[in-house]
Amino acid sequence: MGSVAAEEQPPHAVCMPYPAQGHVTPMLKLAKLLHARGFHVTFVNTEFNHARLLRSRGAASLASVPGFRFAAIPDGLPPSDPDATQDIPALCYSTMTTCLPHFCSLLATLNAGTSPPVTCLVVDAVMSFGYDAAREIGVPIAALWTASACGFMGYRNYRGLIDRGLVPFRDAADLADVPGGLLATVVDGARGMCGGVQLRDFPSFLRTVDRDDILLNFLMRESERLSLPDAVMVNTFEDLEGATLDAMRAILPPVYPVGPLVLRERLEIPAGTPLAGLGSNLWKEQDGLLEWLAGRPSCSIVYVNFGSITVMTNSQLLEFAWGLAASGYPFLWNIRPDLVKGDAAVLPPEFAAAVEGRALLTTWCSQEAVLQHEAVGVFLTHSGWNSTLESLCAGVPMLSWPFFAEQQTNCRYKRTEWGVGMEIGGEVQRDEVAVIIKEAMEGEKGKEMRRRAEEWKEKAVKVTLPGGPAETNLNRVIDEVLLSKKKGKTSVDA
Repeated sequence: MGSVAAEEQPPHAVCMPYPAQGHVTPMLKLAKLLHARGFHVTFVNTEFNHARLLRSRGAASLASVPGFRFAAIPDGLPPSDPDATQDIPALCYSTMTTCLPHFCSLLATLNAGTSPPVTCLVVDAVMSFGYDAAREIGVPIAALWTASACGFMGYRNYRGLIDRGLVPFRDAADLADVPGGLLATVVDGARGMCGGVQLRDFPSFLRTVDRDDILLNFLMRESERLSLPDAVMVNTFEDLEGATLDAMRAILPPVYPVGPLVLRERLEIPAGTPLAGLGSNLWKEQDGLLEWLAGRPSCSIVYVNFGSITVMTNSQLLEFAWGLAASGYPFLWNIRPDLVKGDAAVLPPEFAAAVEGRALLTTWCSQEAVLQHEAVGVFLTHSGWNSTLESLCAGVPMLSWPFFAEQQTNCRYKRTEWGVGMEIGGEVQRDEVAVIIKEAMEGEKGKEMRRRAEEWKEKAVKVTLPGGPAETNLNRVIDEVLLSKKKGKTSVDA
């Protein structure tokens, strides 16, 4: 079950993530698991991200695994900074409106070439034009929701919030996340969401005064079109988000939690093999981090990384920097070149002097490896889903400074439902940063968070063991959907 018998023509899965780092990473893990089960895989990036992957990984890396190929389609956008995340609203609108014919053209080329014919598609759940393409060529399709289940239900509640007159906001002043402000409104009856959820806890794209806002409408549309594929896979697990997954099952095609994919990949793909060596980082990883961590006491390091898309002002960067300095703890901080809006991320010489000998500043790193290191005591994060899962799987508690999308929702659940996180206010203050780091590292709240994080680590490991729910669910998707008979051509409503 879940693997392919030896035959002349292996099944051919075309896998396509949304073109951002946080989506590429889990889709590549899933694609590698399919390849390990006998699938020929074509992994489709946008031309922009394919070029970035070539720069960061090297052409030889992308061609190292027989039967695992990389391809690219245009994203429809004009040229931009080649080493920075593209404008997200423009990218969402462009993928939605321009990518379908390019994707169909690629599928036709694959079917006309020497590869095995395309037998199934696995697409990112926010690249729903893939459903139309699957119906066009008559093959089964599964979607991968790469974010949290609670994040999905947050988006799925958007239309109800609009119908109730809560969204869009009437005044730009209401967008401020202040005590007693509109964002503090408790929303009763939100389907699939935890009790006491506030407007501020929903994915951030509802924070608009414009009913025609691109991101508000894009996520509402894509979450509603998730009723169209033959199956929906979610990178989560039942113990963590069972009630929310049940809410998804009530409104979607069969839903299969197949995560955490980070653990399934680690368990199933042998280290040191060419397949394990296929990486997804769009920035070049720096070396020397594990050597820097080596020998440091257990749980003594603060790890800081705000992900691939978060941007901040130079003032916020300085507040974080001086807060970290004032905490007194050694720290490892990943500072992307494009972290500061419209400027280079530069810290003053006096900061370097203040933290000399106890800080390592990098531009990009292998986060999974860092979080697994016993020296890491707490993770200061933007609360993206990959980062959240990697931290839970490593038993590391989190401090959250959510930036956008469902990061606010993840932050809420970490604080109130899973007991593994605390939140730093949007307007960063260095004194608050220093205090919350100290509490997380040595206070009673921090000890409780660490205990809960270790419990979640044990549960995550258990569900991903051979024969466990994650493997069983993936095998079911393969057997019942991806290896099913071709479907007749049908139309898909927008």
